[in-house]
Amino acid sequence: MSDDNRSLSGLTDGEAKEFHEIFMRSFLGFTAVAVVAHILAWAWRPWF
Repeated sequence: MSDDNRSLSGLTDGEAKEFHEIFMRSFLGFTAVAVVAHILAWAWRPWF
């Protein structure tokens, strides 16, 4: 019953890689939305 391939998080190597891939896609998507929002806000009312 003991899994030697599990890390401190309890995930196997494959599960950790899958989580990392989903996390990175989500992060990049959020960052892209934030950049677009800042560009639109700048075009509407520049702050410099």
